Amino acid sequence: MLTNLFSSFDPSTTLFMQINWIMLILLLMILPNKFWFMESRISMKKLILKNFIEKEMKFIYFNKQIIENLKSMFMFILTLNILGLTPYVFTPSSHLSVSLALGLPMWISLMTYSWSNFTNLMFAHLLPLSTPTLISPFMILVESISNLIRPISLSVRLTANMIAGHLLLTLLGNINSVKSIWMILIIQMIMLMFEMAVAIIQAYVFTILMTMYSSEIP
Repeated sequence: MLTNLFSSFDPSTTLFMQINWIMLILLLMILPNKFWFMESRISMKKLILKNFIEKEMKFIYFNKQIIENLKSMFMFILTLNILGLTPYVFTPSSHLSVSLALGLPMWISLMTYSWSNFTNLMFAHLLPLSTPTLISPFMILVESISNLIRPISLSVRLTANMIAGHLLLTLLGNINSVKSIWMILIIQMIMLMFEMAVAIIQAYVFTILMTMYSSEIP
């Protein structure tokens, strides 16, 4: 019996380490392609996904190094989200600490590079064109705040969406009525399919938004 509704998001602990956080390391065994002499179906699907996300990002930004980094981040988040739907597997992306660890270093590196090399242009970005003089200070304040909260909004969006679906599945799993068990199973199957779609969409949204933030660098 769960002590509360959010207990399903508590990682298991032992004397030496938190076992469920091993998921972040096991992905290194899943993502590489060169374990086999021939390409498997999983590696072919990963290649299709990488080509798709690369085309989407190239419509927004052209920097090859950043695109390669964001492609890896997309595959990492997607694998975390999908593996989290497996029974008895912990979902690291449902924790804000993991989501912040994904978005915050990338945002800090972009801001450090852009402000140190293109200071004047970054100041110019804080004030949109054709802004009336009276509201210019207010617009600068709004743009500064919106720029500062970007990593937080990225992380909270990913975490909240992963938590919401898992909570619904937990609530449905706690219903023990025998008469309505068939209806609950159907709803759970539909919710699981919906959660798989959410896992893909959230990885896509996280990566595309980070690409858009990168495109603002002069």
